[in-house]
Amino acid sequence: MAVVRLRETIFECLSEAQSESNEVKHKALQTLVTITKVSPQNRNLLAQTDGAIPALVTLIKSPSPTLQTLSLSILFNLSLNPNLKLSLADMETIHHLNSVILSPASPESSKLAASLICSLAMLDKNKAKFGVAGTIHSLVKAASGPASHHLLSSLAELVQFHGNCTVAVQSGAVHVLIELVENTEGEDLAGTSLAILGLLARFDEGLNALRRTEGIVGTMLEVLKGRCMLSKEGAAEILLRLFEESEGCVRDALRLEFSYVLADLSVRGSSRAREKAGLLMKKMMEADLDSYVEGSPYSEW
Repeated sequence: MAVVRLRETIFECLSEAQSESNEVKHKALQTLVTITKVSPQNRNLLAQTDGAIPALVTLIKSPSPTLQTLSLSILFNLSLNPNLKLSLADMETIHHLNSVILSPASPESSKLAASLICSLAMLDKNKAKFGVAGTIHSLVKAASGPASHHLLSSLAELVQFHGNCTVAVQSGAVHVLIELVENTEGEDLAGTSLAILGLLARFDEGLNALRRTEGIVGTMLEVLKGRCMLSKEGAAEILLRLFEESEGCVRDALRLEFSYVLADLSVRGSSRAREKAGLLMKKMMEADLDSYVEGSPYSEW
């Protein structure tokens, strides 16, 4: 499509998107979805059209599930262009996305809003914006809903920034994620939840929240015993961080059947899981030896 003709089509669609008729709006937005789906040049052309982005952001608030989904689809397509990520992530847009996450017109709208957040958050400069705007709190609150996988992917991207880890912990993310891990019906969700917990555990706020979680060592043991390999790798990583900072967690592990599980993982696990299992076994052996020496009658000589 020639550039001149494409400009005319974009202007026409944006004008029709303001129509009183939902049918006319639907047709116009569907055309814009098609135009922006593949071509980066077309995305730039739409984004550079005066009033285009505000018009699409306004349509996010539509009570019509179809119109909300189409407007989010167009914005998501635009976000695929690296040069547009910064301008798309303004506070007004972010607040509208938060509203969709908490009260979506349809499950598809929730998925698209989460995917758009994830796409925009891939630009590091945008990560802090989402933390300040309350997006993390919204994602944590909605994380156990029907679009959990998409919501968790967005959360995983955002908590790579330290400040957002603090916000996530304060929003109760550790408790919500542990519940998802314990739910045996969602293996993919458990793996992603453990990956996020591992990211949170890099910093004192997240690690302390995990240490305060009742039965955390036993929960990770259950993951090592019977979940998928991705989940086992995540659980092993979390346990390593806990063992490095908490003697109490190591003592809890010594009271459980950890040695047998770790021995099995060190033989039948993935290369990453085998490495983590070896390090965990080493820490437990050191702790066991220390406790033996302390309890020995010769330790006072």
